[in-house]
Amino acid sequence: MTAALRCRLLLALVSVAALVMSVAAGWAQGDAEGADQPDFVSRAPRAILMEAGSGEVIYEKDADAPFPPASMAKLMTAVVAFDALKRGEISPEEEFTISPNAWRRGGAPSGSSTMYAEVNSKVSVHNLLMGALTISGNDACIAIAEGMAGSEEAFAAQMTERARRLGLTDSVFTNASGLPDPKMHTTARDLAVIAHYIIQTYPDYYRTYFGNPEFTWNNIKQRNRNPLLGVVQGVDGLKTGYTKESGYGLVASAERNGRRLILVVAGLPSAKEREAEAGKLLAWGFRRYKTVTLFNANETVGKARVWGGDRSWVGLVAHEPVRLMMSPGERDRMAAEIVYKGPLYAPVRVGDEIGQLRFSLDGKLVSQVPLYAGNEVLPAEGMLRRAVDTLSLMMFGT
Repeated sequence: MTAALRCRLLLALVSVAALVMSVAAGWAQGDAEGADQPDFVSRAPRAILMEAGSGEVIYEKDADAPFPPASMAKLMTAVVAFDALKRGEISPEEEFTISPNAWRRGGAPSGSSTMYAEVNSKVSVHNLLMGALTISGNDACIAIAEGMAGSEEAFAAQMTERARRLGLTDSVFTNASGLPDPKMHTTARDLAVIAHYIIQTYPDYYRTYFGNPEFTWNNIKQRNRNPLLGVVQGVDGLKTGYTKESGYGLVASAERNGRRLILVVAGLPSAKEREAEAGKLLAWGFRRYKTVTLFNANETVGKARVWGGDRSWVGLVAHEPVRLMMSPGERDRMAAEIVYKGPLYAPVRVGDEIGQLRFSLDGKLVSQVPLYAGNEVLPAEGMLRRAVDTLSLMMFGT
């Protein structure tokens, strides 16, 4: 029977104690910049910084004050669309029509952010999401809303209802694009929770739709509006926003050495200050952590039980150095385990992916590293060895 076998480092070649010692040694050596630093004060009127693995809020400033979300509302449009894709209610290849309403209010005549889709043309859900989330196309969002719910008003009601199911009581959405409406509002905290939900629940969609440097439609190439993308290390999403009522805002996320931060800044007076404050907040957040090198590339991390082979165990290695970022308060609360699917039968070839090395904080997964076979295990030649292995597996599961 195939089952998830958890081989904690205590049972591996490197024990939990040895791992803790390596963490402590790495901490003492100070592999990276120190975590001790002065308190940070953002110039953004509203801001929040969250560690994605644990959900811990590292910094906040008026994070619960309501404000118009502008195009950052498109993140909730994405949530509703992603949920429908997952349930199979729509498909990436399905086409929606760019109605005269979508073209007029969000297309070329609108003077707002647009993907320049032609009126009455049909565009796939995939390309509409690319247009909405890469270049902030309002026409794309309206087309998604009308295609999925019949009208933008009905879709916006779904957005608000979905926000309530995420536990967000301070957000109301009245359209899919974020165009100004006095009834629509959100908070920095709610936007951070929405971003966290997308990253954790839909990692494939996140990688597909949020990290693209540019998108071309109707022979018009436009760059991603995220000012940190390709500029600040590790940034791979999410969404900017601006209207006169809301000011300049940004929801962004970055990953470094297995740790991911999510930030929201809002209400800034210029695009330049938005970029500067977001960059400063991310830099401050990552300085809280030290990078500890636990294992070098291709160093044996642990081992996995192999059945019916010429040896009982295969060594597990990571192809890249295993590094982990931790704050001072986390180093004694971090747990590690090797997880692989078993029973694992011979033959096992060098380089076969076997499982993962997972790090968790207070029971929540914060990072994982793929592990590969570091040595070959060939099928056992003798019947006795195979029989003993089979009997042991049937009787003891070990």
